[in-house]
Amino acid sequence: MADLIVVSFPDEATGFELRAELIKLQKEYLLEIEDAVVVTRTADGEVKLHQEVNLTAAGAVGGAFWGLLIGVVFLNPLLGVAAGAGAGALSGALTDLGVNDKFMKEMGGSLAPGGSQVFILLRKVTGDKVLERLEAFRAKGKVLQTSLTRDDEASLRALLEDNALPLAGGAEEGAPV
Repeated sequence: MADLIVVSFPDEATGFELRAELIKLQKEYLLEIEDAVVVTRTADGEVKLHQEVNLTAAGAVGGAFWGLLIGVVFLNPLLGVAAGAGAGALSGALTDLGVNDKFMKEMGGSLAPGGSQVFILLRKVTGDKVLERLEAFRAKGKVLQTSLTRDDEASLRALLEDNALPLAGGAEEGAPV
């Protein structure tokens, strides 16, 4: 089961910094991210989703490879590449993994222009170690929504929202943050 965490920041840079730090933590096997999206709102009110993985591009590359391979077998590699890239791009564009885009855009509508929200879908996390590593984000954000346990949510809120409160002892190794 995955846990959803939505955090809001008054600026765009902090949202991107948090996502970058979470990706570093994943490379160190301290957490397992299913999806991490930064949502921003422009001055004219447009809500933008900044996905970590561009599924359309990934689908086009994969489709081009398979199209080339099939094209070589049937003696028309260029047609195979074109057809494969088109089919892969379409497949990638229609695939929505992780957090629902419509949900993120709706929540992003409440953002002030220039602000950001980070939507994180976590499968697994070593809570106490992750909270220690996120100390640089102390009192910089606001937790909008989580599916965490009460203790884990309180620990996260204590870190991100109020620098006067000590971290709660609820985050255990293997437990969600």
